[in-house]
Amino acid sequence: MNKGELVDQIAQKAMVTKKQADAVLTAAIEAIMEAVSSDDKVTLVGFGSFEARERKAREGRNPKTNEKMVIPATRVPAFSAGKLFKDKVAPK
Repeated sequence: MNKGELVDQIAQKAMVTKKQADAVLTAAIEAIMEAVSSDDKVTLVGFGSFEARERKAREGRNPKTNEKMVIPATRVPAFSAGKLFKDKVAPK
C-alpha cells in the first residue's frame, strides 16, 4: 500500500474527502518526524512507538574492494509495534 492508497482508505473510513484525509495524514507524519528528530518519543497506544536510537560505530566492508572500513555512529529513527498491532498481524 502506498500513500495514495492509504489516503483513499482513510477518506473512506472517516467519511471525509481525499484532500482532507491527505492533509491530516501529511500533518500527522510531519508532527511525528519533528517530534522524533527533537528527541521526543511518540507513542500511539495499541499501534506503536516512534523514537530516535543511537547506532554505535561498527566495522564494515566495502563490497567492491572487500576493504575494511569504519561505519560511524549515528542516530536512526526506530518503530516498535504495540501489542494490539502485533496481535493483529500474528494472531495466537
